[in-house]
Amino acid sequence: MISTLLVANRGEIACRIFRTCRALGIATVAVYSDADADALHVREADTAVRLPGAAPADTYLRGDLVVRAALAAGADAVHPGYGFLSENAGFARAIEDAGLLWVGPPAKAIELMASKTRAKELMAAAGVPLLAPVDTDKVTADNLPLLLKAAAGGGGRGMRIVRELTDLPGELTAASAEAAAAFGDGEVFAEPYVERGRHVEVQVMADEHGGVWALGTRDCSLQRRHQKVVEEAPAPGLDDALRTRLHDAAVAAARAVGYRGAGTAEFLLAADGRPYFLEMNTRLQVEHPVTEAVFGLDLVALQLRIAEGEPLPTTAPPEPHGHAVEARLYAEDPTHDWQPQTGALHTLDVPDEPGIRLDTGYTGGDTIGVHYDPMLAKVIAHAPTRGEAVRLLARALERARIHGPVTNRDLLVRSLRHPDFCAARLDTGFYDRHLDALTPAPDEADHRTAALAAALADAATRHHGPGPARFGAWRNISSQPQVKRYRTEPDGTEHQAAYRTTRTGPVPETGERVIAARPDHVTLEVGSVTRHFAVTAHRDRVYVDTATGSYTFTALPRFTDPTDRTVPGSLLAPMPGTVVRIADGLGAGVTVEAGQPLIWLEAMKMEHRILAPATGTLTALHAAPGLQVEVGALLAVVTEPADPEENA
Repeated sequence: MISTLLVANRGEIACRIFRTCRALGIATVAVYSDADADALHVREADTAVRLPGAAPADTYLRGDLVVRAALAAGADAVHPGYGFLSENAGFARAIEDAGLLWVGPPAKAIELMASKTRAKELMAAAGVPLLAPVDTDKVTADNLPLLLKAAAGGGGRGMRIVRELTDLPGELTAASAEAAAAFGDGEVFAEPYVERGRHVEVQVMADEHGGVWALGTRDCSLQRRHQKVVEEAPAPGLDDALRTRLHDAAVAAARAVGYRGAGTAEFLLAADGRPYFLEMNTRLQVEHPVTEAVFGLDLVALQLRIAEGEPLPTTAPPEPHGHAVEARLYAEDPTHDWQPQTGALHTLDVPDEPGIRLDTGYTGGDTIGVHYDPMLAKVIAHAPTRGEAVRLLARALERARIHGPVTNRDLLVRSLRHPDFCAARLDTGFYDRHLDALTPAPDEADHRTAALAAALADAATRHHGPGPARFGAWRNISSQPQVKRYRTEPDGTEHQAAYRTTRTGPVPETGERVIAARPDHVTLEVGSVTRHFAVTAHRDRVYVDTATGSYTFTALPRFTDPTDRTVPGSLLAPMPGTVVRIADGLGAGVTVEAGQPLIWLEAMKMEHRILAPATGTLTALHAAPGLQVEVGALLAVVTEPADPEENA
């Protein structure tokens, strides 16, 4: 039996595995990079071993260092989590060669499924329906659109959609480079891209005694950049015949490779309902909690018991109950090309209520760095019906207090309440069609009222100290109004909050009635409705949380600094990262077109394009491949041609 387990991973999944280990009486060992020295998974483990360095290639992807860490810490088993080395057959063999127990499928099964090209050949022989691969050297217009995919990994890394033949060479190069950086293997392949397809998968569990469970279906169609955002179980709208066909195909796939442990068979459902095998993930999936909720299982506990040689507890899996939905909370800005965000996470507080589960690798006070995936947490809701689960999850996210970098929280809430999602009209193009509607301009009136609450809380702090300040009927007097300025984050809209100071407290110029105000809480009567505002300040950043939404402001000085200006046409780094590529032929004096990609920046395991802001001449270039930059660093300057009328 396992006595001490090392988790060869970080963040949320490491914390998730540790939770099961504590319940089973298994001691835990974490590994950590220098960037993760104070991370939550390190704090939660019984012991931890440092992997010197910060980049994944120097730390979490170094199988030799992980094996050495396991032996040094006295571990007798290793769980890989997901990502990093979880689907690396060489790593699995190295673990076993070191005399350690591998909590995962046999290395041979990983090897067979690791290359998606080989996996498709295997599945075709097993009678599993699939999309035929396309030879990238023989592509014609009839083959378009194409989907390029990394052969050695998932998570959206190395994936590109190609709609024009002229784009194919460049996209192949970019996909290969991204795959090599993420998985250490630059092999990519192509297959037909199915428009408006659904991403549906089947969870399997297999033991070494011939038992295989198909644990229902999951729908993972809501994706951005080919990465899943919202997942649910069971996949809605499938008839019994299709569900059975998918289950049978998943079991056939597992049996074909002598599988053991947790795995997932992923399928693409075309608009006409035909299923095609995509790949088999030989690991635990990020979205496994929705299956756990519906089947009442702990999949990590099952993984550990199967690794110890135990059979599945029953011939058939337990009966499913209810519906579960999971949302991935990311530190990213959906309104600006999903740019990852970094910085201090002051508060992460999701309502702890029946039916709600939080899996996270962060707590308030942690810092979100630049080296790893920007996922903060997974929030899962389980209820008797799909409608109830969706409603419960949307409300929990809406009421969550998240103080720190910009997140996708508001997008998630709107996604869960969108008519197409509520009606289960799902496909992978959901965000392509609806992103504008899901990221509307801020409601000016609501933000203005929230800014007023921030100003009144600040006034209560300055005039009344930490205790409560109550305001009754207000009086008009001839004093000058106090004015505070706030900038909404991240859109940059400015608001002024004005109030007059009376004997009984501040009186808003905009007519709201102040019922009560404290430094951390303000109650206003707006029209005939009483509203409550929780206010938290961290230096000049102010967070206002209400029952129906949250607002982030930067408190502005009374007067603007006249030196705070940027040269027009400046391209600034939107996040800390590394310059990985410069457009061919780019240099001072070159003419560029508006929207043309000029610089490629890699940050938080993703590649980001810096586009020309306008058509003009590149008058300065400060970026070069390999350059490490901080947020706001000047990368280049594009100067627009002078307007002839201005010179007339």
